[in-house]
Amino acid sequence: MQKQLHLPKTQSEKVWDIIGISSWLTTVLFLIIIWPHLPEQTPLHMGITGKVDDWAAKESLLLLPALSVINFLLLHLLEKNPRLHNQPERLNEKNAAAFYLLSRKTVNKLKNLGVLLLSSIAVEFSMIGMRWINHGSTWLMIIALPVYLYPIVEVIWKQRKIK
Repeated sequence: MQKQLHLPKTQSEKVWDIIGISSWLTTVLFLIIIWPHLPEQTPLHMGITGKVDDWAAKESLLLLPALSVINFLLLHLLEKNPRLHNQPERLNEKNAAAFYLLSRKTVNKLKNLGVLLLSSIAVEFSMIGMRWINHGSTWLMIIALPVYLYPIVEVIWKQRKIK
């Protein structure tokens, strides 16, 4: 196992953290504001077409922000310890900083994209529950998957360039 390196947080990591935390705070504030007006039953699941196929008590909406916090905290711990990440065999003293930074930035993006996705779902389910919209957006899930997978493809591509 490689030694721990102190690599300062990059500007992009700070921006991604602001995006993730802001989306969570905005979602929680939104839920607090509309909570008294939400019906007792809100969407729990919808199919790929955006049609709701399962309903549950409105309290189930609280799972999404809670999962966001769990996602954020677990990935934040992993982000702080890039030496624990799965690194290529060619990792050595000379290139460790480059590999660790790239790996840490990837975990940072995934952490905050996960929070952003769960926040979007919470808002969308709330809007359906409030009858502001009739069904969910098919595009949310269609766009979410490649957006979430992009950092993984990016890290694989960029790792190839590290000597």
